[in-house]
Amino acid sequence: MVLPTPLKHVETADELTKIINENENVMVCCGRMGPMCIPVYGVMEELQEEYAHVDFRDMAFDSPEAHAIRNLPECSSFMGLPFTVYFKNGKVAAATSSIQNRDQITTILDKEFGKN
Repeated sequence: MVLPTPLKHVETADELTKIINENENVMVCCGRMGPMCIPVYGVMEELQEEYAHVDFRDMAFDSPEAHAIRNLPECSSFMGLPFTVYFKNGKVAAATSSIQNRDQITTILDKEFGKN
């Protein structure tokens, strides 16, 4: 299951593990094609060039493979989509739920991953 976004996709839990272990900085937005998620995908697309040191990915929330995000301890209290997780050196550095705007996302990117 792949979301129709221009972002690179994560399709399996194994692929997610590989991506976060092979890239220092990874942002994964796990969601649907809905009103809370689409703006986040758009911001991620806009930031790809500005934050070339970050691997921006999406993952379909309704895929059985999304358990790898949904079941993270950092996401246990989340109620709204998308679940957005920031990985630094293979570990969760930050996680948010629900819609986020550009300023909220860049604040986390700058804090956790630094400016390029």
